[in-house]
Amino acid sequence: MSHKDAYVSLFARLLLSLIFLYSGIGKLIAPEATIAYISNTGLPFAQLGYAAALFVELVLAVALLVGYRTAWVAIGMSIFTLAAALAFHFDFSDRGQVIAFLKNLAICGGLLQVAVSGAGGFSIDSLRSQPRLPQ
Repeated sequence: MSHKDAYVSLFARLLLSLIFLYSGIGKLIAPEATIAYISNTGLPFAQLGYAAALFVELVLAVALLVGYRTAWVAIGMSIFTLAAALAFHFDFSDRGQVIAFLKNLAICGGLLQVAVSGAGGFSIDSLRSQPRLPQ
């Protein structure tokens, strides 16, 4: 992989991570509002959903950013993003909801592309795959 490809892969992971990190920090700052929002959609176990969202949006987003177990992380984040689209952006009579739904689908596409392409050269996955020198 060329350095250019490694930089592009890193930049792509950064861009994908940003929306999750921003959202996760918002949820961390306002847990009651987030739990109420989840409850108002009629979904059960709002507190569990909140905890799952924090895990994906903070822990998995950082893992994606640094390129750690990137394929599995990207697949997990894609599943979460699709579930969020179906759970929260299902009012197709509302243009804003349709745009949010399509945005989530686009994010899923980007994450799946990362899953099949790999993390790139500037990643923990790349470091882990390099042969170790004998001691």
